[in-house]
Amino acid sequence: MQNVLVIGLGKVGSLVAILLNKQFSVKGLDKRQPAKPLPFEVIEGDVTDEAFIQTTLAGFDAVVSCMPYNLNLPIARAAYASCIHYFDLTEDVPTTAAIRQMAETHRGVMAPQCGLAPGLIGIVGADLARRFDRLRDIELRVGALPCYPNGLLGYSFTWSPAGVINEYINDAEVIQNGERKMVSSLDGMEVINIEGQEFEAFSTSGGLGTMCETYLGKVDTLNYKTIRYPGHAKLMRFLLYELILKNRREQLEEILTAAKPPVKEDVVYVYAVVEGWQGDGLAREELFRAYHPRLIDGQSWRAISWTTAASIAAVVEMVAAGVLPQHGFIKQEEIPFEAFLATENGSFFRDNN
Repeated sequence: MQNVLVIGLGKVGSLVAILLNKQFSVKGLDKRQPAKPLPFEVIEGDVTDEAFIQTTLAGFDAVVSCMPYNLNLPIARAAYASCIHYFDLTEDVPTTAAIRQMAETHRGVMAPQCGLAPGLIGIVGADLARRFDRLRDIELRVGALPCYPNGLLGYSFTWSPAGVINEYINDAEVIQNGERKMVSSLDGMEVINIEGQEFEAFSTSGGLGTMCETYLGKVDTLNYKTIRYPGHAKLMRFLLYELILKNRREQLEEILTAAKPPVKEDVVYVYAVVEGWQGDGLAREELFRAYHPRLIDGQSWRAISWTTAASIAAVVEMVAAGVLPQHGFIKQEEIPFEAFLATENGSFFRDNN
């Protein structure tokens, strides 16, 4: 794998392309040229034009989509038709299901869900689970938050508002009492204390990826929840269900984007807990990390940007190196965490700087 096309050069996509450009021959694709120069060629074009995408993919070995969830499927279809590897960051369950169906007969890799959640958190959770003889519970939590929140929502849209809204509206898949089921997002409220500061966590859609299928019959409890500052979920329920803005997603996206623009100082919390039996006794394994903005090539990148970009870039590295399968669907929980950390981009996660 030598030639890689990165589609969508926003906050995350541009960094994905920069990271991959260190090891591969990269080109970017977006509607317009970026405001700041990038160290690779940028193709201008409309990603909604399927014929254009299909023609553009000729000559590439892989395509990485950093587009909102609702624009990924046409790109995946074009990758399938071109017999090249496909990677994306989607959290959307129907999109992933359609991509998985294509993967059954695809000559290359189809690897959606390569971000933080789904993505890194599933890799971490599975790594902890492998340490047990028999499992009881897997609980996974991720939060991408402003370091210094203001306002009642206590939030800043440092990544796709459309993706956040999608996670809040769609039902979440879990395993409860050993049964695979769907629960309402924004429910299942719990309190989390991180280094003396109180947060809330609640169910959101898509964070587990394919883990419920993988661990059905092996655990009593498996769930994913999003971490926010206290009061956030109550206000989002008000907007979505009392004001009925769930039926006006574009309008809600415009409101939230204007009200809560990105901040430079953010933090990403990654927290995984697994309980089960090791030998003759019940045990508990945990992993917690707090990731902050960091310098890459002399430029400061938000925590949400570099953690997401490095996650998907590490998976691309692993496929290129032959560490992962070379065709078919890749489940995030099947990716070895140590091999992930051993990649150039995965090494960013070895410390909290």
